[in-house]
Amino acid sequence: MTAILALDTSTPACSVALIQDGVVLEDFRMAPRQHNDLILPMVDQILAQAQLSLSQLDAIAFGRGPGSFTGLRISAGVVQGLAYGADLPVVPVSTLAAMALEAHQKTHYSHWLAALDARMGEIYLGGYSIEQKDEFWVAEEILSERVISPDNLTSISERCHGVGSGWIYQDQLNAVLPEPAANVLSDIAPRAACIAQLADYDFSLGKVVVANEALPVYLRDEITWEKQPARIGKR
Repeated sequence: MTAILALDTSTPACSVALIQDGVVLEDFRMAPRQHNDLILPMVDQILAQAQLSLSQLDAIAFGRGPGSFTGLRISAGVVQGLAYGADLPVVPVSTLAAMALEAHQKTHYSHWLAALDARMGEIYLGGYSIEQKDEFWVAEEILSERVISPDNLTSISERCHGVGSGWIYQDQLNAVLPEPAANVLSDIAPRAACIAQLADYDFSLGKVVVANEALPVYLRDEITWEKQPARIGKR
C-alpha cells in the first residue's frame, strides 16, 4: 500500500491531497494570501480523514513550480520540515504538468500547452502529453518549461489545447500553434490532487529527493533559494 501526501501553494489556490493505492482525498481552496495560516491545518485534516500519521506515509509531494515566489517558498519550506521530521523522501512535481493533467481529466484531450501568468508581461510555459501507464497518470514533456514574453514565442509543432491563467495571451499563443487551441481552460490552477497522481508514478520510478533538496523551481534565473533548517518536528 503506497500513501503519498501532496500539497500546493504556488498560486492563490491552496490545496492538500493524499493518494493511497490510487484513491485520492483532497482539500482545495481559493485562498489568496492565506497559505501560511491554512496549509498545516489542512495537512492535519487530510491525514485525520485518512486515519494516517506522517510516519505512515511513503513520501511527500509538492508543486515545485513555477508559480508565485512567495507561495513556492511556503510549500518548499513546509515540505522540507515535514519530510525531515518524519524521515520521508520528497517528490517534486511541475505545477504546469499538474494543470495539464487536470485539463485532460476534464476533457479527455491529451496534448496541452500549460501557461501561468508570470506578471511583468511574461508567462510560465510548458507543453505536455497526458497518458495512463497501467494504474498511473503520466505527463510527458513535449515543450520544456520556460519563462517568456508572449511576444517572443516561436512556432510549436504540436497541436495543443490551452490551460492556465497565462492564456490571457490567447492570441499570441494561438499564433504559434499549428492551429488555434480548440479548448482553453484558463481558470484551472495547479491542485494537490493532480500533483499526488503524478507523484505516484515518479515515486514508483524512484524519482525522489531528500528533504533539504526539496527546492522550488522559479524559472527566473535571478531568483535564488536558500535551504532553511527544518523547524517542524515529527507530527
